[in-house]
Amino acid sequence: MAIEQVQNLPQQYVTDLGADYGKQLAGLTSIPLDTARLAPQVAGQDPLQTQAYNLAGSGVGAYQPYITQQAAYSGPTGYQSFMSPYQQDVIDATLSEFDKQTAAGLSGIGQRAAMSGNLGGGREGVMRSEYQSNQDANRALLNAQLLQSGFGQAQQAANTAFTQQGQLGQNIQDLQTADINQLGRLGGLQQAQAQAQLDATREANRLEAYEPYERLGTYGSGVASLFSGNAPFGNQSTITPNPTPLQTALVTASVLSGIFGGKNKDTSGYMQYI
Repeated sequence: MAIEQVQNLPQQYVTDLGADYGKQLAGLTSIPLDTARLAPQVAGQDPLQTQAYNLAGSGVGAYQPYITQQAAYSGPTGYQSFMSPYQQDVIDATLSEFDKQTAAGLSGIGQRAAMSGNLGGGREGVMRSEYQSNQDANRALLNAQLLQSGFGQAQQAANTAFTQQGQLGQNIQDLQTADINQLGRLGGLQQAQAQAQLDATREANRLEAYEPYERLGTYGSGVASLFSGNAPFGNQSTITPNPTPLQTALVTASVLSGIFGGKNKDTSGYMQYI
């Protein structure tokens, strides 16, 4: 006895879409991706950053000449470079004028001695000796004061130069640091811009590379939805398979049993529908 089977088949366009999707999937996945276009890239050092790096390297110890020069302005001989070359001329001229005044003073003593009738006497000699001694002491004091004044001025100039050299060394460092920082910041901005461009290019390459997969994925989701029953099915086909040899034998046995008086015999154990 024939058994009828009913199958719900998808519409033909759904079957065609499934076959087409399978072909496209096989074809697309057989092509390897160009991963080199998708690899991350790092922007190189900007020329301004390179300049800042080189400046920082060359600037190490740039203050040393100023420190060395400072040493020449310190110590017991530091003032000598600042002594006026005309100081001795000033001293000589001052002492010469002092000597003239001393001589005039001695002449005055002689004139007073002559007027008093003691010219050439012992009193005049004592007066001249005391006056000369006092003037010699005053001359020595004047000479020392002139020397001290010159030394003090030279020492002050040396101290000023010492301070200025130290400040210049510090200024050099500060200015170089400012240049390095400015170059570094500008170079960093340029490098960040270059990195953004590399990232944007990489993202564009990724979108381009994966666009067929995303498109095919959308296509596959739609096809799967159709096959899952979310879309109406079309034709229904009824299949009547041919009886198997066993089915034919069982049917024949049932017929013969009826003919030969076996109507009351239970043959249900031999009847099977598949």
